[in-house]
Amino acid sequence: MKDTQIDQHPQNSRTRRSLLKIGLGAAGASALPGVSLAAPAGDKPPIGNYPQGVEGDSVFVGLTLDLTGPYSAEGADEQKGYELAIEQLNSGAEQIRKISPLTKKGVLGKTIKYEVADSETKPNSAVQAAMRFIHSNKAMMVSGSVSSAVAIALQKVCNREKTLYLVAIGGSNEISGKDCQRYAFRLWYYVYSVAKAIAPVLGKSLGKNRKAVYLVPDYTYGHTTYDSMKEFTEKEGWKTVGQQVHPLGAKDYSSYLINIANSGADTLVVIDYGADAANSIKQAKQFGILDKMALVVPVLSPFLAEELGAETFQGAYGTMAFWWTLQDRYPMVKDFVSEFEKKFGSKPHDSAYMAYMNTALWADAVERAGTFYPPDVIKAYEQQVKRKGLIGDVWFRAEDHQGVSDFPIVRGKKPSEMQNPADLCEIVDIIDGQSVLPPPGLFGCKLGSYT
Repeated sequence: MKDTQIDQHPQNSRTRRSLLKIGLGAAGASALPGVSLAAPAGDKPPIGNYPQGVEGDSVFVGLTLDLTGPYSAEGADEQKGYELAIEQLNSGAEQIRKISPLTKKGVLGKTIKYEVADSETKPNSAVQAAMRFIHSNKAMMVSGSVSSAVAIALQKVCNREKTLYLVAIGGSNEISGKDCQRYAFRLWYYVYSVAKAIAPVLGKSLGKNRKAVYLVPDYTYGHTTYDSMKEFTEKEGWKTVGQQVHPLGAKDYSSYLINIANSGADTLVVIDYGADAANSIKQAKQFGILDKMALVVPVLSPFLAEELGAETFQGAYGTMAFWWTLQDRYPMVKDFVSEFEKKFGSKPHDSAYMAYMNTALWADAVERAGTFYPPDVIKAYEQQVKRKGLIGDVWFRAEDHQGVSDFPIVRGKKPSEMQNPADLCEIVDIIDGQSVLPPPGLFGCKLGSYT
């Protein structure tokens, strides 16, 4: 794995900026590995919003967030993560410089400005917002998603417009698979990775001879999660006895839950996310299903644990990108939780964590490129330079632009195990993100042209 170590040291930032001031040519620059000099805008052919979007003393970032619809809690939390990261970048805060060590104030000295649009958990609304940001605000980067369908739509339109797009949340295998795009990057994990990580834990904790029934939302995330969970749990000896497929945003799950209750399963796997997961699990509890079946939520939102409460959520297994008690193990998580609570008066969830990390890593890629010129920023990502994330090292794979980061598997605590009302989850394991990645190309990723 290539690791450009020179960029890890602050003195190299001073060296690079000094060279820019004296106008050192390309030949001189080549003598400094890991140092990329920003060419004048006139030396780069216009592409996307470059150079128009960087001609002033600020750059614009467009945030397409699910502020209404079934994923609205996650979307609102994402907004807080972006706001904290942008505030820290603009002030040159120490916390952000641990992730983006070349940062001084802003990004390449430019203040970040942003606006938020509600994508309503709808691909069409998200695309309209992104197009407005790109054409009216000259956005140099767009980010935000919870729905995989929204993420796929956004990365396609941003690729067409030659504008960087960063997935916030979106687990479908297709995002970094057959629908991957040169101009898009995803830090959130493949659901393939989730299934590969959690299946052995489930086999060890719940047993090898389980019968699983699935509740599946009818869109790309639901279907690919079901496929991957079925594959890896069956390798652990589990038997799949059925799936109940329902529309996204369903309110009444009774017809599906009747079939689940009569399936003969001893394990209910709920692939739903956000409000859908909360509604379906509450109704499963009312039906008495959770008194007879173990509960697994492969991709688990922290908001779900909070909304269900310990009486319903206890014993449930799932993966999260982030849980606040990681602060007991990682000093950078402790700093993040502290700063987030100071600003917003609440603990961050994994949606805020992803927004924060994506923004910091984008700033780092731009700083390492030495320019906002989109193809050069993309190539900086593709160098696979490891940076210190809140939870271990983090980087992006060149072949499919998939982020590599560690993540926890959690179990819902019994009420008697909780230290305080927020202490809903026990961290069962922390997964090495690289160890559960699918092989490059498994899901058909073919990145397109830089230009």
